[in-house]
Amino acid sequence: MSTQMPENKKTVIEVENLSVGYDGNAVLKELSFSVRESEIFVILGGSGCGKSTLLKHMIGLYDPIGGDIRIKGRSIVASTEDEKDDILKQFGVLYQSSALFSSLTLAENIAVPLKEFTSLSDEVISAMASVKLSLVGLEGYENFSPSEISGGMKKRAGLARAMALDPEILFFDEPSAGLDPISSADLDKLILELRAKYGTSMVIVTHELDSIFAIADRVIMLDKASMGIIEEGDPREMRKKSPNPWVREFLNRSDLKE
Repeated sequence: MSTQMPENKKTVIEVENLSVGYDGNAVLKELSFSVRESEIFVILGGSGCGKSTLLKHMIGLYDPIGGDIRIKGRSIVASTEDEKDDILKQFGVLYQSSALFSSLTLAENIAVPLKEFTSLSDEVISAMASVKLSLVGLEGYENFSPSEISGGMKKRAGLARAMALDPEILFFDEPSAGLDPISSADLDKLILELRAKYGTSMVIVTHELDSIFAIADRVIMLDKASMGIIEEGDPREMRKKSPNPWVREFLNRSDLKE
């Protein structure tokens, strides 16, 4: 079970009056929230509410309609391209599909950001790739291709690549998607272990309630109708005491295994 983050932890991500969408059409409006150091912060909501859209804007893939996103005090929105590239080095991303390059080995996949953003020698990069694979339980799989490993192992390899530059922040888009319950629980355990060992802040989009109650320190609940945040807090408390009936219903769905 996740333990709650002390309130005096430093803020590492600030989202202020953020409106996001596509082609000028807003999906979410005027969102404001923050993520603290070492916190596991989960973005929740029903289908089509904009969870992944919000995440894609937070990692700089799209420019917002309005508002600001600051990573450790530095604005992604107001930055130059060079400044933005420097900010992006501070976090890693695990995409829903793992997004591994099928033509590369696992070690070569992990080497990609190291080659792009550092001047390390090939020998050092190879050694670092092995270390990152070991951290996620894939020691000895350096020369395997993505097609030769299971879905759960692909997620772990994707996480190893996200950690290549030793980021202080990790973003996850539906990390348990496509995994069986055992693999999903193993990934939750790994996330908690990495947070405990490195103090990494994590922002996770997921609808898996088992995972939410196992790892989340705090969540925001997005609402499609209002295009905003309707509640924020500890999901275990929200499940019992939320003043919003829909939030309680969402967090107490019958498919949740106690």
